[in-house]
Amino acid sequence: MATIIQSKICFVSVKDRLKNSFHSKRIFLSFSRFREYTKRRDLFLSLKFLHRRELFKEEAFWGGSWKSGDSAERIFVNNPASLEVLGSVPSLGSKETLEAIQTSVRAFSDWSNRPAKERSGLIRNWAEKMKKNREDLAILMTLEQGKPLDESRNEIDYAFSFLEWFSEESKRIYGDIVPSHRKDTRIEVFKQPVGVCGILTPWNFPSSMITRKAAAALAVGCTVICKPSELTPFSALALAALAQEAGIPEGVFQILTGYPENIANTLIDHTDVKKISFTGSTRVGKLIMERSSKTLKRLSLELGGNAPFLIFDDANLEAAVKGAILSKFRNSGQTCVCTNRFLVQKGIYKKFLNLFSEAVLKLKVGNGFEKDVNIGPLINEAAVRKMEIHVENAKSTGAKLIVGGGRIESDKLFFSPTIFSEVKENCLSMKEEIFGPIAPIYRFESIEEAIQIANSTPSGLAAYVYTEDYRKIGILSERIESGMLGINEGLISSEQAPFGGVKESGFGREGSKYGIDEYLNVKYVCIGGF
Repeated sequence: MATIIQSKICFVSVKDRLKNSFHSKRIFLSFSRFREYTKRRDLFLSLKFLHRRELFKEEAFWGGSWKSGDSAERIFVNNPASLEVLGSVPSLGSKETLEAIQTSVRAFSDWSNRPAKERSGLIRNWAEKMKKNREDLAILMTLEQGKPLDESRNEIDYAFSFLEWFSEESKRIYGDIVPSHRKDTRIEVFKQPVGVCGILTPWNFPSSMITRKAAAALAVGCTVICKPSELTPFSALALAALAQEAGIPEGVFQILTGYPENIANTLIDHTDVKKISFTGSTRVGKLIMERSSKTLKRLSLELGGNAPFLIFDDANLEAAVKGAILSKFRNSGQTCVCTNRFLVQKGIYKKFLNLFSEAVLKLKVGNGFEKDVNIGPLINEAAVRKMEIHVENAKSTGAKLIVGGGRIESDKLFFSPTIFSEVKENCLSMKEEIFGPIAPIYRFESIEEAIQIANSTPSGLAAYVYTEDYRKIGILSERIESGMLGINEGLISSEQAPFGGVKESGFGREGSKYGIDEYLNVKYVCIGGF
C-alpha cells in the first residue's frame, strides 16, 4: 500500500497500514488505484512517446548500478500539462549519499590521473549519445517539465554543447613558469582538480544545468554526484544512462534522487566533498553558503535574477519586440535570466506597448506536444498562485492590465501571458523575481533614471538593452550591475560565454574557458638548488 504527502509516496506494510491507517495526515491510496496508475503510465510513455523505453529510469544511479536503496519511499512525478502521474523515483537519504561519496572518492584517483585526451574522448562520446537520442530526451523533458517540445529539443542541443565544449577544454588546462625572485630557484604553477563535487540542479532546465556543471568538472578530472530536482528527475536519469553507455567509468557521474534535506545536506557537510555547485533561489543559496562554511567548501552559486530590459527612444522596435518575446516568455517565463521588468523610454512607450501586445496575443498556450504551442504550463500549483499574487498586487498599485491576467483553466497549470502598463516602482513585479509569464512595463525619461531603476534590486544576473546609440551602449555596459548584458539581443546564453551573476545573484562562472577554473585548484611549486 502507499502513503502520500503532497507528491511524496511511502510504501508501507499491510500490518503498518492497519495499525495506523491515517498517520501524520497521510492519505492511503488503494492498491487498485495504484495498479490503474501503473497501467496508465506505462501505456502513456511506452506506446505513445519514447523510442527507447530503457531511457526512462525509475531507479537512481550510484555505485555503478541502478537501484532504489534501502527505503521503500518513492516520489511521484507529475506531468504539469495533464497532471497525470508519469512515474516515481526513490527518495534516497544520507545512507545512500554516503555510499555515493565513497564511490566518488575511489573513482577520483583513477579518473583524475587519466590523460586529458582520454577523458576528452569519453565526454565527447557522451555528447554523441545525447545527439543520437535527442528526440527521446526532449520528449522526457516535455513530459516532466512541460515546456514546448521544440524548446526541449533546443535545450538538449544546448546541453550537449557543454559536453562538446569542455571535452576540448580538458586538453587546454595549462600551468605557468613564473620568473623567479632568485637565480637559484624556479617557480612553477599548475592546476589540479578539486576532487569530489556535489551539483544541485533545478527543474526549469533539467538537462542543460546538469551538463553545464558536470562537463566542466569531469573535464578537469573531478568526479560528480548530482542531486536533480525532485520535480524533474527523469531527464537527469536519462543522462546518467547515456553516460554509462558512453563509457564514463563507475563513480565518475552519479545521480541521487530525493529531497534536498536528505541528500544535499549530506553532500555539504561531508569533508570528502570539496565543491558544491548550486543553481536555484537566493534564499537557498545563502543557506548553502552558511552551511558550507563549516568545511570551507569551494562554491559556485547561480541564484535568482531580476533582469531589466531597457528600450530607448532610438531602438529598433521590431527587433526589441522580438527580443522581448524571446527573453520574457520562453519556458513560460520560468528562467533565471528572463526579463523581469521592462523599462521603456517615454517617446516610444505607447508604440512599443502596442507592438508588444500584438505579438503576445499571438502566443499559443497549451500542452507542449501540441502543434505551434509557444507557452506550456507552469511547474506546479505554487507557481500559478505566485502569478496570481503578482497580478493582484499590480492592480492594487495602479498598473493597467493590457493582456491576460489569469489562469486559462481553473483546474490546470496554464497561465495566460500577461502585460501590465503604467507600472509603478512599488509594484511587486518591479522588486521581486516573477518566474512566470507576466510582463510589467515601466515608463522612464532619462538614461540616468533607467540606470537607477535597473540597479535598484539586490539581484544582478542578466540585463538587456535596446538602443542604436553607441555612446549609450558604452555607458550602460559599464554602469548596469549585472553579470551578463545583452545589447540588442534577447537570447544571450551559449557554451562559449561565461554565465553568472553579481550581487545576490551569486558568484562563480559556468561555461566558457572561465567555467573550467571553478573546478581547479592552483598550486605553486618553488624548486631550489639550481
